[in-house]
Amino acid sequence: MSTASSASTSAPTIELDDVSVAFTSGIGANRREVRAMSSVSFSVAPGETLGLVGESGSGKTTTGSVVLGLQRPDSGTVRFQGAPLARNLRSRAGRMQAVLQHPRWALDPRSTVLSSVLEPLLVHERRSTATEERAVAMLERVGLPASFAARRPHQLSGGQLQRVSVARALVTHPAFIVFDEAVSALDVSVQAQILNLIQDLQAEHGFAALFISHDLAAVRYISHHLAVMRTGEIVEHAPAAVFYDMPDHPYSRQLFQELSS
Repeated sequence: MSTASSASTSAPTIELDDVSVAFTSGIGANRREVRAMSSVSFSVAPGETLGLVGESGSGKTTTGSVVLGLQRPDSGTVRFQGAPLARNLRSRAGRMQAVLQHPRWALDPRSTVLSSVLEPLLVHERRSTATEERAVAMLERVGLPASFAARRPHQLSGGQLQRVSVARALVTHPAFIVFDEAVSALDVSVQAQILNLIQDLQAEHGFAALFISHDLAAVRYISHHLAVMRTGEIVEHAPAAVFYDMPDHPYSRQLFQELSS
């Protein structure tokens, strides 16, 4: 696998400025505050993928929730396309999407593939022949025949399900997508297919992406820049090629050794 090529130099699609999030855990004398994010700042431009790596519990998933507006920060600012991120989820429906680790959890087992892909479109549009045709066209774009539209999740393999998830995320042509461990549950050969698909779609549609993963090979292949997270802090942020040639922070070097072994 080779490192992703240079991305757009346009104004950022998503920006985090000094964002912090804390949770409380335990009760009584055992109650304590846990910093999930501490003064986190980064930006992602159109056509660019930022890879976010770190150990379990480092704050990666919380970061994904914050940039999607699902978790409000305690302090700091999140901007989407230059404006503060609106609290109203409906106002940005379709403009931000996510592809998660386990597509079986994200797709309604009772719904057909067509209905699942259509769902984001129906937030602002009525179901029609035109919307159904757009959904089927996106299924075909991600490599699934139109006949798959009538199937249900239990009839598809893991790789096929993740293609459905990608189609569902892309059908509204969003400006920003979070991929949270989106290929970690797949076989290596299927991972490569999905990563190539994501790259091709990004080249076509120009969306910005946050790629959260513990898989350094996948992150290296898909990302233009890479951020290393430790106990809620970004300890290193660099172009992917620079990072893999010579990680600067001691924790980055340790993580690279551990995850590469």
